[in-house]
Amino acid sequence: MKNKKSDGNSTGIPLYSEVELYLAELTLREIEAGKDVFQAIRGHPLPDGDGFLSKHTLITAYRNQVRDGIRQEDRNLLKKIRLKPMRTLSGVTTVTVLTKPYPCPGQCIFCPDYEEMPVSYLPDEPGAMRALFHQYDPFTQVTSRIEALHEIGHPTDKIELLVLGGSWTAYQDEYQSWFIKRCFDAMNGTEAETLAQAQSLNEQAQHKNVGLVLETRPDLISRDELARMRILGVTKVQLGIQSLDNKILELNHRGHTVEEARHGVALLRAAGYKIVLHWMPNLLGATLDSDREDFNRLWDDIAPDEIKIYPTQLLKDTQLYDKWKRGEYKPYSTEELIQLITDIKPTIPRYCRVNRVVRDIPSQNVVAGNKRTSLRQDIQVELKSRGEICLCIRCREVRDQEIEIKSLVLNDLIYTSTGCEEHFLSFNTPDDHLAGFLRLSLPGSNAIDTGIKDLDHAAIIREVHIYGQSLPVGQERDGAAQHAGLGTALLAEGERIAAEKGFHRIAVISAVGTRQYYLDRGYKRGDLYMVKENLNRS
Repeated sequence: MKNKKSDGNSTGIPLYSEVELYLAELTLREIEAGKDVFQAIRGHPLPDGDGFLSKHTLITAYRNQVRDGIRQEDRNLLKKIRLKPMRTLSGVTTVTVLTKPYPCPGQCIFCPDYEEMPVSYLPDEPGAMRALFHQYDPFTQVTSRIEALHEIGHPTDKIELLVLGGSWTAYQDEYQSWFIKRCFDAMNGTEAETLAQAQSLNEQAQHKNVGLVLETRPDLISRDELARMRILGVTKVQLGIQSLDNKILELNHRGHTVEEARHGVALLRAAGYKIVLHWMPNLLGATLDSDREDFNRLWDDIAPDEIKIYPTQLLKDTQLYDKWKRGEYKPYSTEELIQLITDIKPTIPRYCRVNRVVRDIPSQNVVAGNKRTSLRQDIQVELKSRGEICLCIRCREVRDQEIEIKSLVLNDLIYTSTGCEEHFLSFNTPDDHLAGFLRLSLPGSNAIDTGIKDLDHAAIIREVHIYGQSLPVGQERDGAAQHAGLGTALLAEGERIAAEKGFHRIAVISAVGTRQYYLDRGYKRGDLYMVKENLNRS
């Protein structure tokens, strides 16, 4: 048999020989018959001692045969050979891109500042390395990431775009519009003339945008910025609040106050954005006890939807490093951090998701203190040894667990935040795993006026999310939460509650690629939101 190369997938890469694809087919048959994936791979070594097949090859062979009608689509088989399945177990496929280096209005003593990097990022962080390789070009960053995720077996039709790089709202408006448009061009696979045209195309694109996330500082959020971000298609905002102690913020030269952080959160919530807060234990001036107290303040009216716990990491070429050399700062040990986060994690409300518990900074950059990037796993081990559990969203997601739809229980968790009554509607399994949820915000009489017409006297749906392995749009799978009607049921319940509370209209902060979903359910296009009028109170 000739060692002829064959097209791997629709992107044209990688290329595999006929021998590799033949061996991949033999391997797939054995896996279907029940053999362990790695045992099957090792049973068919490559000729001439060239090692073994990669999972990439198996995925390519599987897809080629499905495409050519030789094999029926088999989700269970794909699940076994998929690389890093955790990437899409939360129901969407996340694509991360970085903006170009740009001056930050902050002067934080803990932040590194490399000339070729956005402030606070290091050249050898995985995401930063990819961005630098592509010279921060948004189009090629998105295109290459989608290709890579497709290559390792993940659906790429529902994309959550995560735009990192520091203080987004400090960038010039022209750059913002260009950057987001080029991201949409990449998802659409074609170049539009304007951002609005690119967004319109994305409603029917192969890679629909189901969420657009930016990160910035709380003191850069304004009423004008609320509307500006909606024009771009933004649905979620990450705010680096770092601490809720003004003394700590001042010591670390953060450049904003607790009051500004609270106001920024209130503005975002009033406009329906999902809110992710960055919180940093072990800042200069903090202690283990003061960090425990500070963490509790997060749930006193602010109540973020998601948090990232970023323990301060001591890096060279920072002002904090100089203070450490003078004996003015002491980093927590790994064990101290594990104990601290294990203490606070069970206190996190059920409506909040913990996205991270440490930054993905290579250990060689950390001068002293914790160098482990596996803190989440270490904390889970410690929780188990204590007989405790965390009830945050991430710890309760169904992931790839098969569920019986009829057994799900609908719950309504009510809490208040920044002048709004919040309803966290969720479908839970009998063993308290989370299959899906909806965030409904009911502005009170003292809620902030956003100046956005779509939101006048409106209840706001800030998020609808169905968990489990991401499935391509339109496909159903027995035992899967996605595409089982849970989103529609949650919408109906949210509308019922809003009407019962006296609201006649409801607005959804819809991502560009989910507009059609809401149009199909009776919503109409507003200026910046999807809106339904004349809610039925019967």
